Amino acid sequence: MNAALPKQFLLLHNKPVLMHTLEALHKAESKASLTLVLPEDHFNTWDTLCENHSFSLPHKKVVGGETRFHSVKNGLATLHSGLVAVHDGVRPLVSAATVQRVFAAAEISGAAVPVIDVNESVRSLSESGSKALNRAEIKLVQTPQCFRYDLMYKAFEQEYSARFTDCASVLEAHGAGITLVEGNEENIKLTRPQDLALAAWYTEHNMNSL
Repeated sequence: MNAALPKQFLLLHNKPVLMHTLEALHKAESKASLTLVLPEDHFNTWDTLCENHSFSLPHKKVVGGETRFHSVKNGLATLHSGLVAVHDGVRPLVSAATVQRVFAAAEISGAAVPVIDVNESVRSLSESGSKALNRAEIKLVQTPQCFRYDLMYKAFEQEYSARFTDCASVLEAHGAGITLVEGNEENIKLTRPQDLALAAWYTEHNMNSL
């Protein structure tokens, strides 16, 4: 982002991105409890932002770990049962429908993730060059990813691997099947300055209400 603040604390329509994200999750599943996993040295910044923006949505804070895997594991250690949904703090435009679809599917199958279609042509790389792939067989994965607690707890007892890029890859390595549900196009992960500008446009035009 080339910004002094971590991207989850940057302002989106005069409010930190992370607050939009928590509010979106609460709007979709108001009975679910919210656990925020952050680096410990971000706690004071977050507390100050909450005070300055009068943000009172109930949530608990948990210290993050060295990697995404370890951060999720730390958050999971504070829970005990039910369904657990893991969401990127910088995906503030997840729709209520996406969240509800993921919870409903995980209730049945135990593991569900939202995906969207690939609209571009795609190629795979190898030492000998590259080759075209059938984009109809490829999906882009989003969050929240939702799992039954017992399945997730056992999966996260594995040793960490660099191939664990999300929770679904952790559970899949442990033998769990993953159910795919429809995500929403606006549910972008804010990574670059232009992503924040796009999120502002989506929010202004109420484009994440699918």
